[in-house]
Amino acid sequence: MTEIDKEQENKAIAKQYKELLKISYRILSKEDKKLIRSAFDVAVDAHKHQRRKSGEAYIFHPIAVAKIVASEIGLDATSIAAALLHDVIEDTKYTFTDIEQLFGETVARIVQGLTKISKMPYEGDVSLQAENFRKMLLTLNEDIRVIIIKIADRLHNMQTMDAMPSYKQEKIASETLYIYAPMAHRIGLYKIKTELEDLSLKYTEREIYDDILSKIKDSKEEQDAYITAFSKTIKNALTAENLTYEIKGRPKSIFSIRRKIAAQNVKFDEVYDKFAVRIIYKSDLANEKFLAWKIYSIVTDNFRPNPVRLRDWISSPKSTGYEALHITVMGPKGKWVEVQIRSERMNEIAEKGFAAHYKYKNNDSDEGGLDMWLNKLQDTLENQDISAVDFVEEFKLSLYAKEIFVFTPKGDLYSLPKGASALDFAFHIHTEVGMHTRGTKVNGKLVPLSHPLQSGDQVEVITSNNAKPTANWLDYASTSRAQSKIKSSLKEERKQIANDGREILRRKLKSLKINLDDKTINQLIQFYKVKTSLDLFYRVGAGIIDNKQLKDFAASRSNVLVSFIKNKIRKQPNQSDINKNEITEKFDQLVFGKDEQQLDYKIALCCNPIAGDDVFGFLTVAEGIKVHKKNCPNAVQLQGNYNYRIQKAKWVDSSQREFKAELLISGIDVMGLVNNVTKEVSNNLNIDMKRVHFDTNDGVFTGNIVVLVKNKNILDNLVQNIKKINGIDKVTRL
Repeated sequence: MTEIDKEQENKAIAKQYKELLKISYRILSKEDKKLIRSAFDVAVDAHKHQRRKSGEAYIFHPIAVAKIVASEIGLDATSIAAALLHDVIEDTKYTFTDIEQLFGETVARIVQGLTKISKMPYEGDVSLQAENFRKMLLTLNEDIRVIIIKIADRLHNMQTMDAMPSYKQEKIASETLYIYAPMAHRIGLYKIKTELEDLSLKYTEREIYDDILSKIKDSKEEQDAYITAFSKTIKNALTAENLTYEIKGRPKSIFSIRRKIAAQNVKFDEVYDKFAVRIIYKSDLANEKFLAWKIYSIVTDNFRPNPVRLRDWISSPKSTGYEALHITVMGPKGKWVEVQIRSERMNEIAEKGFAAHYKYKNNDSDEGGLDMWLNKLQDTLENQDISAVDFVEEFKLSLYAKEIFVFTPKGDLYSLPKGASALDFAFHIHTEVGMHTRGTKVNGKLVPLSHPLQSGDQVEVITSNNAKPTANWLDYASTSRAQSKIKSSLKEERKQIANDGREILRRKLKSLKINLDDKTINQLIQFYKVKTSLDLFYRVGAGIIDNKQLKDFAASRSNVLVSFIKNKIRKQPNQSDINKNEITEKFDQLVFGKDEQQLDYKIALCCNPIAGDDVFGFLTVAEGIKVHKKNCPNAVQLQGNYNYRIQKAKWVDSSQREFKAELLISGIDVMGLVNNVTKEVSNNLNIDMKRVHFDTNDGVFTGNIVVLVKNKNILDNLVQNIKKINGIDKVTRL
């Protein structure tokens, strides 16, 4: 590089630095500017010999990231300094200790957190990527600003990817859609989220991106004219009311148009809300809500509103802090137009997320609001037992979930994801409330735990010390918090049963003159085709493996030939698998309908589902029920044309299933007999009583009890115990 080029480059760097100070959203004090200047000088020195793939000096990248942090996100001087230094520890001679001595512990901690994330590998394997995502979220415990600066870093990398090879562009874009866009959405950075999604589409589906972009450009003139005509009517009415306002047209993002085209199977021209109008009005805090509804009234006086498309996030803001009124109205030429009504304050919050939200609360720290979110995040992070992929999917659901607002009987307001059930609400109140939920009332009426809640519902939770989670609860809950707590509880219960099962197994084997050692455990695991030692102990503790089956095992041990053949056929499990401190979920049985019946079926050859897949049953004319995957190529046609033949189906773990059994009881009617019978059923924690009915006739009684049990052994024990009760003559299973 010539001296002239070097001089030009230095001038450009100095210009970028001055612009950074000028565009900062916060008012910078002398100390702030001094901190930023020091960080800038260190960054320039650290990166002086580095260049980007495009050929420009590397220092332009950290300055660009700092500008995004300062202007678009609106963070403080500490964050701007950390953004300038974000690649220094990773790529240069400077160490964590150096940064800590020069800039203090906070800046050093943020820079170190960013370095940890940058070192995460990604080779396109989803489970590895998911595990890395989990690690990245755990860095939030160090400082929430780590993730915000990382989003800014990713945005600038996405904006400047043209010089990279295509395989790298696709890799980075996929990771952005998978991780960074949902995170930006959750933190309230909607503008950045939209740009990340559009840029990701540009590199993952280039032809589709270019096609939509060209169509938007082609129709821009027509749309601008339409927006102008639409706005003119509203402008006249707003001006007549002496309001200070601004009206902006907002085209829909390329990514969201693409998503609508795919989801609704329509063409570009058929996407009806490709643009929106945003009315931003000036107001003091006291009159904000009044003016919003006044503008709403003016808009709906001139254009007919769609009553089901009103979104009031002013009365109940989103958990990200977002506030606005959204209405969809029928504009000229029969076209639907979305109108967003926001004050200047609300608009800043929508653009900059938490930073603006807390500026208006006269709080210099962004961390107050972000810490509230971080506490919610902890519920997801706490559950280390689920697989990384499940973790990410659950977490992403909670990131993108739309919200509903429900009330307690005392009138307290709670925000929940759309689709949340009454059981989700119980866990949202408190983990202990959820764990001991016996029933729920919605608007004063008793409802099932699976009842989906609607905005405005008043929900009461009925608790009992004896109530505890069952496997069915996983079907009733949809939020990651409730799911993770239920899974943890079931796992703990399962481990407890497994611990008891080990002792039961030791005793029973001793009577068969067999010692319970590692070799015997190996043989038992092979014989019963279970995956881990704890799975084996659980089945013994739950009574699934009974005395007869253990005698069969003892007999097989004495036959050397049988043992030899079994060892040849069955794969020897690794010692690590046997001793692994976990219990594997098995999906070995397919059940149909609401009552989970076992029916004869055939596997569909078009999609060949296997145990554990999401499936449904289809009743054919000649071949009975055929089982298809839910994402089978033929699924849409079958469900659309023959919906009446569709059978709900799912794979279950047979060891966890509960079976319905009906007992007929007869005997002499003595005082307290009914109480003694129901007490016997209730005291057994492995039995759930569903129905009870007793009739008496001249001193003789008959009774009918319906119970849910996990296996025949538990039912047989119950029958024997009921027979021992004074006055019982006969107990028969129907």
